Amino acid sequence: MKQRTTKSQSVRLIGGRWRGRKITFPEIKDLRPTLGRTRETLFNWLRPEIDGARCLDLFAGSGALGIEALSQGAGEVVLIEREPTIFRTLEKNVFDLDEPLCQVIEANTLDYLGALSAPFDIIFLDPPYAQPELLSHCLEIIAQKKLVGKYIYIESNQAELIEELSNTYGFAIERSTSGGTTFSALVVSK
Repeated sequence: MKQRTTKSQSVRLIGGRWRGRKITFPEIKDLRPTLGRTRETLFNWLRPEIDGARCLDLFAGSGALGIEALSQGAGEVVLIEREPTIFRTLEKNVFDLDEPLCQVIEANTLDYLGALSAPFDIIFLDPPYAQPELLSHCLEIIAQKKLVGKYIYIESNQAELIEELSNTYGFAIERSTSGGTTFSALVVSK
């Protein structure tokens, strides 16, 4: 019997100690890594804050945001992913980097946030576009439990949703950008 294989894709890290290195991820519907130019803009924004920062990558997917943060000097990164195939690929990518400062956790993001007690400096929040309610639920928990110290990076296909939810949960948009159908914002507590 033939074993079914999952096709894979890759994304190139844009800066830091692993600049130019490719990380692979499975070709799975709705898995869309943050574009290189968007990551470059984001990490230019975060440059003064990233060194030694404790980062949380929710809905990690390809891991591009969290692994990029490590490459550019973050002190610790936790990647959360619940889809088993994607989780195993993330584990392999982190193992290949031989990076003890990165932890990959297979969990439902809302359950993980609900159990979390210590804040992170920077949170990357990029849920599947087809489930915009996840953005609302995550921001609500983060705000209620005061789980972010500095910034939340939000990606969505709806700019107005980012603005509305940021205001609803007490965050202010500090910077924003768009590319194609993706809108991105760096938000801070008001």
